[in-house]
Amino acid sequence: MTPPTRQPQPPQPAQAVSAAALALGDDALVLSHRLGEWAGHAPVLEEELALANIALDLLGQARVLLSTVGDEDALAYLREERDFRNLQLVEQPNGDFAHTIARQLFFSTYQHLLYGQLADGEGEFAPLAAKAVKEVAYHQDHSRQWTLRLGDGTDESHTRMQRAADALWRFTGEMFQPLPGVEIDWQDLRTAWTATITAVLREATLTVPEGPQSSGWRAGAGRQGLHTESFGRMIAEMQHLHRSHPGATW
Repeated sequence: MTPPTRQPQPPQPAQAVSAAALALGDDALVLSHRLGEWAGHAPVLEEELALANIALDLLGQARVLLSTVGDEDALAYLREERDFRNLQLVEQPNGDFAHTIARQLFFSTYQHLLYGQLADGEGEFAPLAAKAVKEVAYHQDHSRQWTLRLGDGTDESHTRMQRAADALWRFTGEMFQPLPGVEIDWQDLRTAWTATITAVLREATLTVPEGPQSSGWRAGAGRQGLHTESFGRMIAEMQHLHRSHPGATW
């Protein structure tokens, strides 16, 4: 007699919260590293400091979130590529400055709305969200101001900003896939994000990209551990020192 097939059990609440903390922590960790790659390469000194500060804010968020799951260093430096659960948006290469700004605008707007809802609740993430939402408000304003400046600037800056928005738009749908363990109104989040981004792009004299995100198409499976080609190279660089000198301390 063939034994009955065991059906997978839904994750318990604690497991769901841990999985959500890992995903949100990975978002912050990966984008922090990407922004850190601008050190020594930003267009002006003031902007280098601004990007570094945003990177440090995100790193602080990542440390809090990952430490609720396990050892933060091991999670950051010893996992394989398929074990990371970050959105594909945050792992996209910096490209030119406009590309970095578009990526930051899309993500920080999402993160600000997400943390705003979480801060108003009573769940596990409420204390972190209440603090982080203030940091992310600055990240969002910073990227918005640069989007306006580049979009409504010279012909060259306008072209680059439009090209960046178009290129990254297809990665935005993944942000609104419900994440078990994060109890918010995901449809409300998507609606608010779309309205905010549309307003910013139009004010910057940019065309709102059409297609996948607006029609509900979901690009990317970063939450399932599937990543784009550039991500493997990024984590190899990020993890190199730790893996080369295991157990080393300062």
